Amino acid sequence: MPKAVWLLVLGMFVNVTGASFLWPLNTIYINEHLGKSLSVAGIVLMLNSAASVVGNLVGGTLFDKIGGYKSVLTGIIITLVALIGLVINHDWLFYVVFLTIVGFGSGVVFPSMYAMAGTVWPEGGRKSFNAIYIAQNAGVAIGAALGGVVASFSFEYIFIANAGMYVLFFLVAFFFYKQISATSIKQASVLTEKSTVRNKANFHALMTLCVGYLLAWVTYVQWQSTIATHTRHLDISLDQYSLLWTINGALIVLGQPIINSALKFLEKQIKVQIMIGLSIFIVSFLMVAKAETFTHFLVAMIILTIGEMLVWPAVPAIANTLAPKGREGFYQGIVNSTATGGRMIGPLLGGILVDTFNINVMFYVLIGFLLVSIVTTSIYDRKLKKATRQEVISVS
Repeated sequence: MPKAVWLLVLGMFVNVTGASFLWPLNTIYINEHLGKSLSVAGIVLMLNSAASVVGNLVGGTLFDKIGGYKSVLTGIIITLVALIGLVINHDWLFYVVFLTIVGFGSGVVFPSMYAMAGTVWPEGGRKSFNAIYIAQNAGVAIGAALGGVVASFSFEYIFIANAGMYVLFFLVAFFFYKQISATSIKQASVLTEKSTVRNKANFHALMTLCVGYLLAWVTYVQWQSTIATHTRHLDISLDQYSLLWTINGALIVLGQPIINSALKFLEKQIKVQIMIGLSIFIVSFLMVAKAETFTHFLVAMIILTIGEMLVWPAVPAIANTLAPKGREGFYQGIVNSTATGGRMIGPLLGGILVDTFNINVMFYVLIGFLLVSIVTTSIYDRKLKKATRQEVISVS
């Protein structure tokens, strides 16, 4: 890989490692330390994610207008200010406000990082996105492992560690990202370019794909919210719960190259890869619905991890191929907003389902969502193929 991609990988690793000290434990902190219900915890996480959705769209637009370096630094500075605020005061009201600001700032960062990865190494195809994805999960593995240990002493140290890692991320971006020539050249909008019909079809394909992507994230995020609390009711310790995420990240770092080699026959059938991954998600949730011991949750997590290795890096890669020149940041902003939207809706919906009915009802609903995701993935490129045929006919 080019040096620029390695620098992006390093930055993403530092960023996610810091964030992973806190995000797996948010619901537990709100529920057990601040004394709020699961539904209230879901609302707080929804605010964080809603702010991140806005940040994703702003970050993608900033990338297209001012380039990756300035847009990434803008997001880092906003996030760092809020994290320092959390270190100083993380009582109920301040926690909600600062966590929401963190959502916006981090939201600005992610689409710019993905767009930079796609533009600095276009010939790499999905390899740059796989590398960023692996870096994220290496950060999850290390951050979640350390976070569980640190939280067992005091949550105070969690906030300090998170802010400290973001200071390091700022230094990496400030000193190295200016050298990355990934500024997207501003061009005409999607609707005014020469290939108007094709670009409309591209955008429609992206939005259809993102419907399934949203529902997949709504299901996945339950592991960080309702399932996290469910493990506590089964007397699974914080250390054991954090270990699940450590294993998740470690499996991705070690297993992604194996998965890539095993799926070479699907290199040109990326939507089939996504559909296989979503089917594996269903198997995982069927298992976790019956889980009663740590071993059961561990097996379900391993199955889930195999599924996400097929799904999560594939969607940004498709978005990169669909994006017209000069709109890479915007398209990655939509993808990241979709994922964040799933993380926003998921905890609240899951909390309401569990509080109103029970956790088994929630699992039935989640499996239904995954079935819908498989359908939308299977049909997302139909209009795109039709538009391509029209172009061929018009040329001939």
